[in-house]
Amino acid sequence: MLAYRSRTAGLAGMIMYDVTTLHFESKDEDGLRKVGMSKEHRVDPQIQVGLLVDPAGFLLELHMFEGNKAETMTLIPVLDTFAHRHGITDMVVVADAGILSAANLNALEDAGYRFIVGSRLTKAPYDLADHFDRHGDYFTNGQILESTRVMGTGKNARERRIVYKRSAKRLVRDNRNIQLMVRRAEDIAAGRKRMKKARFLKVDGAGKALDQATVERAQQLAGLKGYVANLSAETLGGQAVMSAYHDLWQVEASFRMTKNDLGARPVFHHQRDVIDAHLTVVFAALAIGRHLQEAPGMSLKKLVRQLDRLRSSTIRINGGEITFDADFPDDLQSTLQALKRGH
Repeated sequence: MLAYRSRTAGLAGMIMYDVTTLHFESKDEDGLRKVGMSKEHRVDPQIQVGLLVDPAGFLLELHMFEGNKAETMTLIPVLDTFAHRHGITDMVVVADAGILSAANLNALEDAGYRFIVGSRLTKAPYDLADHFDRHGDYFTNGQILESTRVMGTGKNARERRIVYKRSAKRLVRDNRNIQLMVRRAEDIAAGRKRMKKARFLKVDGAGKALDQATVERAQQLAGLKGYVANLSAETLGGQAVMSAYHDLWQVEASFRMTKNDLGARPVFHHQRDVIDAHLTVVFAALAIGRHLQEAPGMSLKKLVRQLDRLRSSTIRINGGEITFDADFPDDLQSTLQALKRGH
């Protein structure tokens, strides 16, 4: 387990959580490096990395897990460790739909955490029955709707708040994807393409056909995005719920920086302590990189390109030395001043 103290650690607030995988140049598994569900679609041994960041993308805490551990089982251990370390008693965690199950949300709530997670839309026609009864399939662009849904069964059943938003941009994208999937299902049903799993394909004893009911349901939901939260509307309005969820891109950006800019993968080590040290170096560099990005307001790649121009030189002639200092253009001067102010 590795941790870095946040600038806001110890304060109640909102944090973002996500998980990624790092693979190894090895065919051998052990107690830590295991083949599992890979974010990179690989079959090599891997580890899972759970990352907490604040809404601005600054690294809060990092945990390492076995490569085959279920992603949903990583969240509460990370939150518990972080909350205990910094004495936090009121925290809202934002995560993607990967942890969305009644059992996982109940466990989060029972552990004392508030949450905002992405919602799958399979139940939306029933959640929004009143809207569809009154307005049919008509929505305005940017329209926000509130609903509730009972999640879980028996003793585990709890009513959850659901926030939906309709987006014209999402509608165009969803309809385009639906049409692509419809054509794929039609081609398979007609024998023009070989048999594969397809969303809108219905297979029964009589053969293969397009599942028109599923298509119509998908079209009804096109343009909608859902969010589940255990915060009341008085505590956090619908727009604020969505804005908080959209900050998850900060975690994804940190993972991209880690893998691409900082060379975190592939991992060539095999001992747990050495792997731990490798991640410590990489994510310490990430914390520094995020800080450097924030001060001048530019990407780490652009910042490195700018600073790479600062070069001095020394020439030796006839036993003597002449040193030429680095030239500081105006744009670099402003960047360096921003970095000093952000120190």
